[in-house]
Amino acid sequence: LFDEVASVAIPIIDSFDAQELANTVNAFAKMDHRHPELFDAVAKAAMPSIGNFTSQALANTANAFAKMDHDYPELFDEVASAAIPIIETFTAQEIALTVNAFAKTDHRHPELFDA
Repeated sequence: LFDEVASVAIPIIDSFDAQELANTVNAFAKMDHRHPELFDAVAKAAMPSIGNFTSQALANTANAFAKMDHDYPELFDEVASAAIPIIETFTAQEIALTVNAFAKTDHRHPELFDA
């Protein structure tokens, strides 16, 4: 089922909004279903619009990539850049998810951790 979802989603991934992108990778991660092509497609689609992501979408996206051990440093840089100006809107859980995701992937971003 998840492979079929991915095969349908990848060609239209650029039409997904921020929440749909975050929900897609979050669902795959929750089910522990690896699909590198889908995660790459989501990362590429997310980066230009990352400023439209809510704190929850940023945290869930980073967490999903970390949980699936899907290395995409450029996405983590973009997540950090988008998170810094809105860090005050993050809940404690969203901060924990984001920090954990960066730690799990060993992705260092001092500006984020100073924010």
